Amino acid sequence: MFTGLVMGLGRITSVERRGAETRLRIEPLFDLPDIELGESIAVNGTCLTVEIFGEKWFTAYASRETMSVTSLGDLKVGSKANLERAMAMGDRFGGHIVAGHVDTLAEVAEVRPAGESNIYRLTFPAAHGKYVIPKGSVALDGISLTVNDCGPDWLEVNIIPETQKATTISGWTPGRKVNMETDVIGKYVERMVAPWTAQDDPATPAKGITMDYLREHGF
Repeated sequence: MFTGLVMGLGRITSVERRGAETRLRIEPLFDLPDIELGESIAVNGTCLTVEIFGEKWFTAYASRETMSVTSLGDLKVGSKANLERAMAMGDRFGGHIVAGHVDTLAEVAEVRPAGESNIYRLTFPAAHGKYVIPKGSVALDGISLTVNDCGPDWLEVNIIPETQKATTISGWTPGRKVNMETDVIGKYVERMVAPWTAQDDPATPAKGITMDYLREHGF
C-alpha cells in the first residue's frame, strides 16, 4: 500500500522492451537506502517489484497488462518519474490509501495559474466518473491530490508550489497522459452494496438503500 506522497524523482537510465513487456532501470535522484529484493516501489503511481538493484539503481519489470493500462510506455531514457516506496507499518499516513493499481489514463486538458498555484483540468473515460467526488482523493501519476471540482468525465486539481517542485507535475502540458487511480474506498463500497442495489428481475423493484438496511449493517 502507498499513500501518494511522492518521496522523490527517479531517472530512467534503461528501457528494455520485449514485445509488449518492458524492463526499466531507474536511478533515484534522492537518497533511497536499503532497497530490498522483491519490495514494491510505485513508479508514476504504478506498483512495480524490484528485481535487482545496486547502490543507486534498481530494475523493475512491467508486464503486458501493466503496459496496456498505464503510461509507462511513454517513458524513455532520461525521463523522470515519481517514486514512492510501499508504506511501512507505523509510518506517518499523510496522503490517502493508494494501491498502485492504475484504473485508467487521464489526459491533461488545461493548465491555468491561480496565484502561486496552478489548476490542472484532466479528462478521463466517463465510466470512472462515479468514483470521483468534489473534495475527494485521487492519485495522478502516483501523487495524492484533492479534487477541487469534477464532472462526469473531468476533474480539476490545485497544485501548490511544493508539489510542482517535488514531482513531475511541473512538466505536464495539455495532451499529456497520466496514470489515474480513483479512491479504493468507493470501489469497495460499490461492491458491498451491489447485492442490495442490483435488479435481477426487471419486474421486481430494486431493494435500494433504506434506513432499515443501514441499521441492519451497523450504520
